[in-house]
Amino acid sequence: MGIKKYTPYTPSRRNMTGLDFTEITKNAPEKSLTVSLKKNSGRNNQGKITVRHHGGGSRRKYRIIDFKRNKDNIPATVLSIEYDPNRTANIALICYADGQKAYILAPQGLKVGQKIMNGEHAEARLGNCLPLSLIPIGTEVHNVELYPGAGAQMVRSAGVAAQLMAKEGKYATLRLPSGEMRMVPINCRATIGVVGNGEHSLVNIGKAGRKRHMGIRPTVRGSVMNPNDHPHGGGEGRAPVGRPGPCTPWGKPALGLKTRSKKKASNKLIVRRRDGKALSK
Repeated sequence: MGIKKYTPYTPSRRNMTGLDFTEITKNAPEKSLTVSLKKNSGRNNQGKITVRHHGGGSRRKYRIIDFKRNKDNIPATVLSIEYDPNRTANIALICYADGQKAYILAPQGLKVGQKIMNGEHAEARLGNCLPLSLIPIGTEVHNVELYPGAGAQMVRSAGVAAQLMAKEGKYATLRLPSGEMRMVPINCRATIGVVGNGEHSLVNIGKAGRKRHMGIRPTVRGSVMNPNDHPHGGGEGRAPVGRPGPCTPWGKPALGLKTRSKKKASNKLIVRRRDGKALSK
């Protein structure tokens, strides 16, 4: 999809951009594959805010995406490419030869009418989902499982892909979009290709109201609060943080502090971190 610019009839429109949706072939979602999406505005079952800056936003339906791709060796035809308000990537509606329909993430270059397939007998070509053991080294993949049969958990955002770097024993080594090198069980599944809608990151939101439509509320800087509201608050005029480092509203260190547990079981599967360093054991 391309980027479109708007006529600047207001100041906020001057630099605003949006996607032109030329790839989208169908507007309304498949009713049988949608469910209602309840909003909680970042609140838990006690009504207390546990995630700040959530609330409002346009009403939307959740599209049920098939992340497992476990309907094996049955060819499917791509019926349409659709917009999904719940994710950055576009989705594709597919229909299997037995009549069952499903939504999948639409890879870049997938066309309406194209045939795709899942399973060990599928070819290693665009849109097909198969185990990493059957994918050639150097191939770009997305929708990657971390545990066999659990469904894809990695590499699902618009415009991203992981590259299969090596296969050895029970594990395949992937270079993730962040640059991290990670081992994944070789019988985990992945889909061939790069996730579509790569221009998503180039869109200029343009005005605050557009963020509110997305369900994102304003974020207030701690430095402009009072000292009883935030550790950064108080002082005359523009005062510095006044601490060894920046903090959260609850006094916990923020911005750069490593929070990953050193005892996490999957640490042994990370070959190289995204900053280029090996993970300390």
